[in-house]
Amino acid sequence: MAEQPKVTVKTFLPTQPLPPNSERKPFHTERLIIRPFTEDDVDGLHAIHRQPEVMIYTMKGRIDETKEETRKSMARFMPPNDLHTYSNIICLKSTGEIIGMGGVARPEQKFGWPEIGYMFKKEVWGQGYATEFLKALVSFWWTLPRSEIELGVDAQSVDGPGEVPEMLSALIDQSNIGSQRVLEKAGFREFKRWDEPDAREGHEGDVHLVGFVLSSAGQKGYRTVGSDVPVLEPTDQPPV
Repeated sequence: MAEQPKVTVKTFLPTQPLPPNSERKPFHTERLIIRPFTEDDVDGLHAIHRQPEVMIYTMKGRIDETKEETRKSMARFMPPNDLHTYSNIICLKSTGEIIGMGGVARPEQKFGWPEIGYMFKKEVWGQGYATEFLKALVSFWWTLPRSEIELGVDAQSVDGPGEVPEMLSALIDQSNIGSQRVLEKAGFREFKRWDEPDAREGHEGDVHLVGFVLSSAGQKGYRTVGSDVPVLEPTDQPPV
């Protein structure tokens, strides 16, 4: 993506470093247990990373060939990296089966705002689990202790000068209609579309992307004048 205009805002974000996995308690929904990663999750996560229908929407764009590859991916959410991400394993409450993962994998990246991502095994698609997870995650995210911060964010994500609510963002492939609907059900709004060269392994041409944001009803900051804030480069993350 070409460099986009940025504005500097004063807002609130969860205090860094975040609580480590060892101090995070699971939270529950009607059907799900959402908990921190452990080393024992590699088998369950690898089964999901072996599904092409899931992995096509990741930055990698292909399945994991080995468990070691999955373990390397998991390392982004394990100590000491857990202090800078808020990602979770998603299990069925009825059986304990791992059916997905998701969270805020990169606190300030593509749009400047913390960015949400998730993935679910294909066998549970269409059953409302992603919406159930995302609504719970968002509610929990707003409860974390916060600090005031000055942040460079995508100019299109805010509505002019004045008070700026704290936001969460999401980035999806335009073809991922299911995730678009999930985001909309959770209250996210689309704020931009663009094309950029497809960086996934084995893919050519351009990829068509959509950006979403969700505003907090709580803390607000202030937009300041200026757009000379460097664009932060994206890294690998779970898809939305």
